[in-house]
Amino acid sequence: MRRLWLVFAQTATVCLAVLFVVSTLRPDLLAWNVRGTVVTIKEPQIEAGARTIASFSDAARRAMPAVVNIFTTKEVKVPRHPFMDDPVFRFFFGNQPDAQTQRSTNLGSGVIVSSQGYILTNSHVVEAADEIEVALADARRARARVVGSDPETDLAVLKIDLPRLPAIAFGQSEQARVGDIVLAIGNPFGVGQTVTLGIISAVQRSQLGINTFENFIQTDAAINPGNSGGALVDVHGNLIGINTAIYSRTPGGASLGIGFAIPVSTAKQVMEQIVQQGSVTRGWIGVAVQDMTKEFAESFKLPGAGGALISEVLRGSPADKAGVRPGDILIAVNDRPIADSSTMLNLIAALQPGQQARLKVIRDRRETELAVAVARRPKLAQRE
Repeated sequence: MRRLWLVFAQTATVCLAVLFVVSTLRPDLLAWNVRGTVVTIKEPQIEAGARTIASFSDAARRAMPAVVNIFTTKEVKVPRHPFMDDPVFRFFFGNQPDAQTQRSTNLGSGVIVSSQGYILTNSHVVEAADEIEVALADARRARARVVGSDPETDLAVLKIDLPRLPAIAFGQSEQARVGDIVLAIGNPFGVGQTVTLGIISAVQRSQLGINTFENFIQTDAAINPGNSGGALVDVHGNLIGINTAIYSRTPGGASLGIGFAIPVSTAKQVMEQIVQQGSVTRGWIGVAVQDMTKEFAESFKLPGAGGALISEVLRGSPADKAGVRPGDILIAVNDRPIADSSTMLNLIAALQPGQQARLKVIRDRRETELAVAVARRPKLAQRE
């Protein structure tokens, strides 16, 4: 009996030891172990061709081939050091050259707007460039020439000669609304073509001191140095603006989420005139204006603060010949009301040279209408 008890005890001990080892090393072999239970997860049902998340890859795919990288070079004169004018230095080393030249490089972006090779970009990207090279998204490269530029809107048109060029589709910038999703495409910092996402933060931004004629689309899509001249597109990949400037407090111009783009409606008008005429023609009457503030209105004893205060009239200009005087308040051009100085500038610029315009002004608290013969707006250098 004692012998049977010893055999039973030994068998039980071995079984417990085996059970302990198995439960420790391979618990999945024990069917009753909860930790080893297999949980079946139901996979989501996805229809063929459907996307699991929202994506703007189709818009980017449509627009990216038409966005190009622009590389410019120009020679810059470096003045010699004043030490070289010292008589002792000149005695030992002789006369040195007055100035040396070195090549400066710049980069930016552009948008192919026609299969004939026309490219829209910013005027400051190609300003004073000796050589311009364009790199396409398909790795092709070509030399470009400047067809014309318009510094007052910071737009320029380039031309390249390559076959099978992808042209971007134009959108309706007039229908852009605050909150619309947009993509900014360009070559920031020269790292290569990049797409950033944001929304339209504001429209018709003006009086920023960036260009003479301002009607910007504001966006928080990241725009950095090198993006200038690139595309701002809608969710369908249509061009609605040309990226031109950012607001930044850092020396390097890092993006702070406030970028500005020229509406494609403005860019199209400028481009068509440059391609057809080589330059942009605008109306001009020869006055300097400023906004009517509440303080100005009170000093002139006027009920409202609308219109544009004429602060200066150039001698011999169309406005001078028509009898416009400093201190007049311009409230309408051809019966179109003027809200501020920016509105007045755009209305006058839209007039054709040689056209007669009716100016409605307030002088001595009385309305007066004057007829002025619109002239062609001179270039920046001529006005200065």
